[in-house]
Amino acid sequence: MELAVFNSVERDEAVKVLTPCLDISRWVETIVDGRPFANVDELLKAANQAAEPFTPEEVESAMAHHPRIGERPKARTTEAAMSRSEQAGVDPGDNQTTAALAEGNRAYEEKFGRVFLIRAAGRSAEEILATLQERLTHTPEQEDTIVAEQLREIALLRLSSLVSEGVGEGANA
Repeated sequence: MELAVFNSVERDEAVKVLTPCLDISRWVETIVDGRPFANVDELLKAANQAAEPFTPEEVESAMAHHPRIGERPKARTTEAAMSRSEQAGVDPGDNQTTAALAEGNRAYEEKFGRVFLIRAAGRSAEEILATLQERLTHTPEQEDTIVAEQLREIALLRLSSLVSEGVGEGANA
């Protein structure tokens, strides 16, 4: 969606567009209510600021929508499509890495009571596995901080792929 369009759509439509990026109502509404944005950088800056800080309740709520690393969501939603794209570096045919990720996911869930969350886009399965193993050594407090940061990174990545300047395409951005 072009930024000019995002800036001009009705509030309910803008909320609907942003929610798959991160299903935290306060974050979404802060961005939507901050429109219009002069450019995508301004939009991303506002989105980053709206994420400071996420409350533990917001993190828990948002985590309910995230699949395990290595598992491809089958739903036909925008959020599921984004997740599949982000996990492109995890080859389901690599049985050894897939098994190690599944084992690590189980250990992480047992220790922290939630799925392991990482911005998977741009990372290989091996990088993700190494990070998972390292994060298993953390305290719950350390993980709370990291998970909130990972949610922010995922949201900004999704937002930047969703909204474009539209320069050269007749947009008034």
